[in-house]
Amino acid sequence: MKFITFAVVALTVSAAPIAADVNVYSAREEALIKPILDRFTATTGIETHLVTGSADALLKRLEVEGVNSPADLFITVDAGRLHRAKQAGVLRAVDSADLDAALPAHLRDPEGYWFGLSLRARPIFYVKARVDPSELSTYEALTDSKWKGRICVRSSDNIYNQSLVASMIATHGEAETEAWLRGFVANLARSPRGGDRDQIKAAAAGECDLAIANTYYFARMLTSTDERERETAGKLAVFWPNQAGRGVHVNVSGAGVTQSAANADQAIELLRYLLADDAQRWYALVNEEYPVRSGLPSSPTVTGLGEFKADTLSLSVLGKLNATAVMLMDRAGWN
Repeated sequence: MKFITFAVVALTVSAAPIAADVNVYSAREEALIKPILDRFTATTGIETHLVTGSADALLKRLEVEGVNSPADLFITVDAGRLHRAKQAGVLRAVDSADLDAALPAHLRDPEGYWFGLSLRARPIFYVKARVDPSELSTYEALTDSKWKGRICVRSSDNIYNQSLVASMIATHGEAETEAWLRGFVANLARSPRGGDRDQIKAAAAGECDLAIANTYYFARMLTSTDERERETAGKLAVFWPNQAGRGVHVNVSGAGVTQSAANADQAIELLRYLLADDAQRWYALVNEEYPVRSGLPSSPTVTGLGEFKADTLSLSVLGKLNATAVMLMDRAGWN
């Protein structure tokens, strides 16, 4: 993976306790966040209190609780959702030179309302027995008639797809993106349904030849304890689109300090920890995602997917264009 070059900053995490605890609302599953919070407590002495739930439910809870919310840090997935939290007024801006310097500018909010924690890509997956990768090139080329009835993708109400379309609007404009959407929808093998793993399974089962999915779903299937999942994923391979141009679409999981935070200093300390080397390595290995900071290793499985050029479009744009993306997807008939 290739990023814009930026200064590497050593994030200093306090080894001495700071008064008070930190309350975390997380849309990440407990198993994917609790161990690193425990390590943070062991390092800093700051106790954490975790509430998990769906991204939309937690955002609604923050809105309803308002200034009385006990949450100090909100962790969620996709820059589109992070932008929604910012727009809803439940996050506060953080002015921190070391946090800003630790991340490439396109992986954080320009005003400091949220910071990327882990990176995922959304490439094209193809069935090795039925597709020659030389036939593939870009997302834009998926409207070609040769892909008629051969593409699987989840529904348009999925934020990952909305952000992908938002990135195309930022690159091509509304008119060209709507035309692309109509051609793309015309090539779908079936009505969109299920999650990313379901698209991969459908392709392996012969329902389609291509699937759009996030890399970590595929990597987790490759390393699954379920032999059938490993065999399913083994029938497909990743293709990195747009390598001669802007690069493959990427997104983040991320976090922001809440507007209501009574323990803002502790929340910022936790942010620093989540961006430090130890946490970044753990995230990459356990979650099968990419570190948001360059120079740190991914898991062997993710590394095995190959290097790629990533789109460096500011992810803050994805949230700003979300409503337009949803409107165009609806007009194009993407269910």
